[in-house]
Amino acid sequence: MNMPAPVPSPESAALRPRIPLSVYVLGVAVFALGTSEFMLSGLLPPIAEDMDVSIPRAGLLISAFAIGMVVGAPLLAVATLRLPRRTTLVTLITVFGIGQIAGAVAPNYEVLFASRVVSALACAGFWAVGAAVAVAMVPVNARARALAIMIGGLSIANVLGVPAGAFLGEHLGWRSAFWAVAVASAVALVGVVVLVPAIPLPDERPRLGREVRIYRDPQVWLSIGVVALAAGGVFCTFSYLAPLLTDVAGLDDGWVPTVLALFGIGAIIGTAIGGRIADAHLFGVLISGIAASTVILVVLAVLSAYAAAAIVLSFLLGVSCFYTAPALNARMFNVAGAAPTLAGATTTAAFNLGNTGGPWLGGAVIDAGFGFAATAWAGAALMAAAIVLTVVSLRLHRRKGVSRVVTGAGTEAVNPVRTDV
Repeated sequence: MNMPAPVPSPESAALRPRIPLSVYVLGVAVFALGTSEFMLSGLLPPIAEDMDVSIPRAGLLISAFAIGMVVGAPLLAVATLRLPRRTTLVTLITVFGIGQIAGAVAPNYEVLFASRVVSALACAGFWAVGAAVAVAMVPVNARARALAIMIGGLSIANVLGVPAGAFLGEHLGWRSAFWAVAVASAVALVGVVVLVPAIPLPDERPRLGREVRIYRDPQVWLSIGVVALAAGGVFCTFSYLAPLLTDVAGLDDGWVPTVLALFGIGAIIGTAIGGRIADAHLFGVLISGIAASTVILVVLAVLSAYAAAAIVLSFLLGVSCFYTAPALNARMFNVAGAAPTLAGATTTAAFNLGNTGGPWLGGAVIDAGFGFAATAWAGAALMAAAIVLTVVSLRLHRRKGVSRVVTGAGTEAVNPVRTDV
């Protein structure tokens, strides 16, 4: 990892696979999905006030979305296994948009909670199918790059969508943010209809019994654990970042959108770096990125009372956690390549296990009286556990020597991912 990167020759540059335009279109759709998933981090105080609930209970709306993603990803992956993928994407993004409208007009907390679950089910299915489509259209040595483009939609959502949602919530009410996402979903729907090609089903129809065999591999379960713990570590703190900034660091409410935008800028930087090197140094990216996030969360817990430190550390946390995202996704496709749709669904479910548990743990810490800053300590503990599982996975990977994966065309190929760290 410390060796200088070689300068690519014209020949190697020519062999570098191009990413299809349709993958970028999926990234645009993910922008709308990601904005809805993450924007509540900047809207919890006004939602809590309007719905007459506590901030930790309002934080459960984030968990509700994550629960829907956990359940929806494998459920919809199985239900749509034999359906045309393009039609499935169109249907899911439509249902997602309807869910945003339901949230915008919700008369009470219970209806808003239900709208978040429905939106999450559609979001989960779109992620699972969309990731499988992206991976199917590129060679094995470009998987992390293709997935990084989709994840880049989340990064841009953090830079533009989440701060914009917080801004709308402050000036026009939190419901306006839901209406804005509904409009973005309509734009994404047009993009999918016009630009994503029809993906032919394989000659041999997928069989559920064959695909679920991926769960016999301990590496799949290790990958699930790493993803869930890493995501939980981030969201344990990020879900309560707005009150941490205002109540602990002493910043005005107007600073919240700016700091969220800085987190998103860091996410774009991290995704770009991680996506470029994860195909060649997957475990190096995983270990270094999760370790960096652990350190950043510990420092945030110690220095959260200082406004300047809280701002800088929020930016760095965006860099470190999204730096690992392409590798986390690509690792699952490498170990579960025989079932690409279930691999995408499993990754989505694992991320949202963390997105569910993280806010819950953060809320429990707050309710116990430890304060908003303590969520960073809890997040660091989850990150440390993720490092342990990553090291175990690396040891098993090296013991096995080389793994074999299935390409998008359905043929086996030796996994080119290096294990040097």
